[in-house]
Amino acid sequence: MMDIGVGLIGYGLAGRAFHAPYVGATPGMTLRAVVSRDPAKVHADLPGMTVAPDVPTLLAMPDVDLVIVASPDELHAEHALAALAAGRHVLIDKPFATSLADARRIAAEGEARDRIVTVFHNRRWDADFRTLQKLIADGTLGEIVEYESRFDRWRPTPADSWKEARGSGPWQDLGPHLIDQALMLFGRPLAVSTDLATFRAGGPAPDYVSAVLRYPDKRVVLHASKLVADYGLRFAVHGTRGSWIKHGTDVQEAKTVAGQAPAGEDWGHDPVEGRLTCPDDGAGARALANEPGDYRLFWLALAAAIRDEGPNPVPASAGIAVLEILEAGLRSAAERREIML
Repeated sequence: MMDIGVGLIGYGLAGRAFHAPYVGATPGMTLRAVVSRDPAKVHADLPGMTVAPDVPTLLAMPDVDLVIVASPDELHAEHALAALAAGRHVLIDKPFATSLADARRIAAEGEARDRIVTVFHNRRWDADFRTLQKLIADGTLGEIVEYESRFDRWRPTPADSWKEARGSGPWQDLGPHLIDQALMLFGRPLAVSTDLATFRAGGPAPDYVSAVLRYPDKRVVLHASKLVADYGLRFAVHGTRGSWIKHGTDVQEAKTVAGQAPAGEDWGHDPVEGRLTCPDDGAGARALANEPGDYRLFWLALAAAIRDEGPNPVPASAGIAVLEILEAGLRSAAERREIML
């Protein structure tokens, strides 16, 4: 098996919880180096790991085949383009880029150099989302007419971090996940209408977003707020045959943040069951166990794609599709009107 050397740019939450542990858990992948200004932080988790002081130093290493871009958002395009110019495959954490123009530049560069460009839309492998995909695919809910997807938090005091200062707040932070899941299920909408607001005193950027994606036969509501004390609701989906309501958040992030390595058959097991109500089946409302979630599947698919043994799990085109909605949503919020797509 070809050994895939990996270089990681950035060791914040994304690098520490979503990337380094999964590289270590993927057969045939080896983390070679991490770009960080805080070697002690890296070595606390990864003793003996090579810590590069900057991106050029990382890209000069001959044994790095894949570069993971987990740097602050505004650096994604710069770092991805540099890695591609150096002949490396690239995995970019969400958001793919901070502008649609940059996203298209990255995709074009990857195609020109015959390198894989993939986007870390890991929420495709959440337990709850995989459960919903199955319910829709097997017709349990009938034709979907209403879909609500939420990532709410209770963070009443803004943190002193660059993430809190993102210009479009949760639309840029959590919006890519919400949008990507909606596009996976329903495809491109006709239009988007978005409301952004800042409700926390002294907040440096919006902390609330509510967006409606308009389809001919359904409405999709995407929502994220940092002032929701009862933040358990994740999905509320209604179709012509039934409804599915899901509370709780996929467990995989919490596990890696707590220091657990991705391992075992029950790694992505979500114990919080959804509630399925199908009036015509006579069973009434009932608990429904979740399909297993597993971010490791993304990494296995990426390794196979690099070896030319399978497709790119999240191609650059998916990232571009998300950026189209993100930018249209920002325009909608600024102009206070629905934007056609």
